[in-house]
Amino acid sequence: MAYAHGHHESVLRSHAVRTVADSAAYLVSSLSAGTRILDVGAGPGSITVDLADRVFPGEVVGVDAASDVVEVARAAAGERTNVTFRTGDAYALDVPDASFDVVHAHQVLQHLERPVDALREFRRVAGPDGLVAVRDVDYGGVIWHPLIPALDDWIEIYHGVHRGSSGEPDAGRRLKAWAREAGFTRIEASASVWVFDTPDKRAWWGGMWADRVLASAFAGHAKRLGLADDAQLQRISDAWREWAAHPDGWILLPHGEVLARW
Repeated sequence: MAYAHGHHESVLRSHAVRTVADSAAYLVSSLSAGTRILDVGAGPGSITVDLADRVFPGEVVGVDAASDVVEVARAAAGERTNVTFRTGDAYALDVPDASFDVVHAHQVLQHLERPVDALREFRRVAGPDGLVAVRDVDYGGVIWHPLIPALDDWIEIYHGVHRGSSGEPDAGRRLKAWAREAGFTRIEASASVWVFDTPDKRAWWGGMWADRVLASAFAGHAKRLGLADDAQLQRISDAWREWAAHPDGWILLPHGEVLARW
């Protein structure tokens, strides 16, 4: 299966601004100086380098399947000495058993055809004394205002594109079940949200999606799967810009989170 979004600039624009505070706050209490972390699906590395700063001098390794994105992450690391990036496979990580204190994956399991197998691999790498931390959005719970009709089309097409190319868009609600199936017995499940409501946040989120539906791999998948044509994608793009400009514009994206141990 192919990654639903691809690595167009509009996609990396959203990934590159994520931080521990907005994307991994549920993990913070489990971190301390010296914690060793493997960050799977690190993307352009913004969360990874934030983790590295928080656990210095602990070793942090970011892994991603896309070699060009790994190069972006290496540049983001700058002069940091405790973080490295490499290409890798979430199903077959090239590290020994029980070699990291924490295996972290943000917005990864939703894009995998076999999320339980990936969690079993994370479990192997964390070992009996380690922790696996995963967080994924649940698009089935996304709500917004005002109710612009073309955005209803967007969420329907999004589900079709995601399931037709790379996994499960409503992953957040399934994380606990997947962790249990992977063999974890001590599971702490929680949830948090992203909200985009201010003019600046709306301009960023709406502008990003206005570009993404036309220029990223999402557009190609939508047309290939027969879910949308160019005209419909343009209407959705225009709707995102309309939403972003509306003074009442507001959107909430729920996320499931799991801290899992043997």
